[in-house]
Amino acid sequence: MKTERPWDSVGLLLEAARPERRSLLWGALWLVAAAALEALAPLLGKRYIDLYLQPRHFDLGAMAALLLTLLLSGWAATWIRYAQLTRMAGVARRSVLRLRERVYAHVLALPMAFFDKAITGQLVSRVTNDTEAVNQLYRQVLYVMLDSGIVVLGSMAAMAWLDWRLMLVVATLVPAMVLIITGYQRLSAPAVARTRELRSDINAQMAEAMAGMAVLQASGAAGRFGAHFGATNAAHREARVDELRANAWLLRPALDLLNVLLLVVVIYGFGRREIIGPLGALEVGLLYAFLSYIARVVEPLIQITMQFGQLQQAMVAAARVRQLLQQHEAPPLPADPAARIAHGGLRIEGLGFGYDPARPVLRGLDVDIAPGSFVGIVGHTGSGKSTLLSLLLRFYAPQQGRILVDGRPLDAVPDEAFRDAVGLVPQEPLLMSASVAENIAMGRPGITPADIEAAAQAARAHDFISALPQGYATRLGEGGARVSTGQKQLIAMARALAGRPRLLLLDEATSNIDSATERRVGEALAALRGQVTVIAIAHRLSTIRAADQILVLHHGELAERGDHEALMARDGGLYRRLVELQTLAPPDEDEAA
Repeated sequence: MKTERPWDSVGLLLEAARPERRSLLWGALWLVAAAALEALAPLLGKRYIDLYLQPRHFDLGAMAALLLTLLLSGWAATWIRYAQLTRMAGVARRSVLRLRERVYAHVLALPMAFFDKAITGQLVSRVTNDTEAVNQLYRQVLYVMLDSGIVVLGSMAAMAWLDWRLMLVVATLVPAMVLIITGYQRLSAPAVARTRELRSDINAQMAEAMAGMAVLQASGAAGRFGAHFGATNAAHREARVDELRANAWLLRPALDLLNVLLLVVVIYGFGRREIIGPLGALEVGLLYAFLSYIARVVEPLIQITMQFGQLQQAMVAAARVRQLLQQHEAPPLPADPAARIAHGGLRIEGLGFGYDPARPVLRGLDVDIAPGSFVGIVGHTGSGKSTLLSLLLRFYAPQQGRILVDGRPLDAVPDEAFRDAVGLVPQEPLLMSASVAENIAMGRPGITPADIEAAAQAARAHDFISALPQGYATRLGEGGARVSTGQKQLIAMARALAGRPRLLLLDEATSNIDSATERRVGEALAALRGQVTVIAIAHRLSTIRAADQILVLHHGELAERGDHEALMARDGGLYRRLVELQTLAPPDEDEAA
């Protein structure tokens, strides 16, 4: 994948802020007004010196009016800046809201092949931390740069009106600042990119450790994980120190030195004026005004350069977000808008697939599955069972052959209609930290409490749900921590059935549950026979014993097919050996208990 340069992401930032053009324009105009009001202060001070102090002409009324004008202009400029900072904060919130929603929606639309290689913690970091860095760009960096740039231009214009030659001397600050910023960008960019990359690694390691805490502690690996995390954290610190070192040398200190040199040059220029005697009144007022304007030029320039650290971080973060957005979404399928799955009959013809095309996982599969039938898929680990299920779920496209549903190609069904007609019960059910009812409904529009209860009854989950403290309103905790593994699986089945699917796919759904729960699952599957086409992958062969048809995969090929009795009648058959192995194996803990 092409490496993103920080400045390549400017288009992304402009696109995110495009709906805010009107607000940004008004903000810029108001900041021009604030800069104009602020530029009055040295001119009013010069007038105060020239007309009243130097000639010792103390007209108290006029002097008070001049000072009041100075005070009011300063107050107005301050209020305008506060209002525009608030405006920019709103622009930042709305822009980042759109960007974050766009990134999240894009991630949800990425093909499963992307998630085979992606690291969850790094993805979360891009959706949260990196978009938050962009928020800082809009809310703080752009405001300071816009405001400071307008103040610099206003001050330079005022200095040109007073003395254009000395203004040119002050203007030498601008190319000097450009050189400093260029050097800073070249020195700090690698450190900033490395810092954000290591921050993503830290998030990823934390997420992995939290998800696998039980295994980590049981295996005594906490020390090793801690050492690995410490090394990553130390590398992050070193990258951050490199970044801060560039800040310390090339931002404010360098411009402070330029400011001192500039003051020396300007004061020396006044001293070289070809006048007779001491400075006249006009010269003293002019010197005051110029020194004031120099401060108004230098400080905004310092503020601009000081923002380049944040700007650099925001640009690197935006480049990482843009890199994620450039990942290709799953291509749209050539669907027939009117196509629906009405019966759930499947036909697989010459199916072939491999994650690496040079190493196929499935080869030449031909299978017919009648509507409403119960089909079991078994085989040794690596035989291609889960891959076949992923193809049926359209997570991947077949590389050879095709899959038909109700006589039409599987990819001819529109995605929304397909997802409505297909239910999945995975081996590790995803339960949200929400109520039982919310977990079963899964955000489906129009689903009623009666629908939820009917799905739970069909999944044989209603009895234990009713016994929970708040029944269907009971919150399950993170990952369903408040219910057992078997109960999680029954809730997952209820969720799948709540969508009234025509196809129900189970991926090792009984491998981690006790025998009592397995019997409930079996009862639920038996009740669905003739109404829903059920395809179940199973390691525990008792789950699919009553299946109408059992497919036995071996090294990606269909080795055997038939019902349980027919397959058991084959001497030396693969299915028979699998059953005998499980029959002779010691019972699991649940059964022993």
